[in-house]
Amino acid sequence: MTNLLRKDHGAPIRTAMERRGLTGEKLAKATKTADAKGRGISLATVSKITGRGETAVETCRLRTAWLIAAALHEPLQELFDMPSVSTATVERSSPHGDHDAR
Repeated sequence: MTNLLRKDHGAPIRTAMERRGLTGEKLAKATKTADAKGRGISLATVSKITGRGETAVETCRLRTAWLIAAALHEPLQELFDMPSVSTATVERSSPHGDHDAR
């Protein structure tokens, strides 16, 4: 599954949290409301995604990003980017089939 990249090291997420008056704990609780299953995201995960420094992470799962965006009432694309194409995800093929022509 593709992970999303937080924009500008999480600055848009922190700005949206500030606009809504949400702490990390309140955002974690808000994701439970946004989640149809009621599970939401843990405070630890919210802290990693919204944080700065060594404990912060630059990527997260699509579901996590969607719940954060929904809880903040922000468009997903305002907070997160899709990763660029990686050579690890590009299918390779040889022009003459799968066998090695020796």
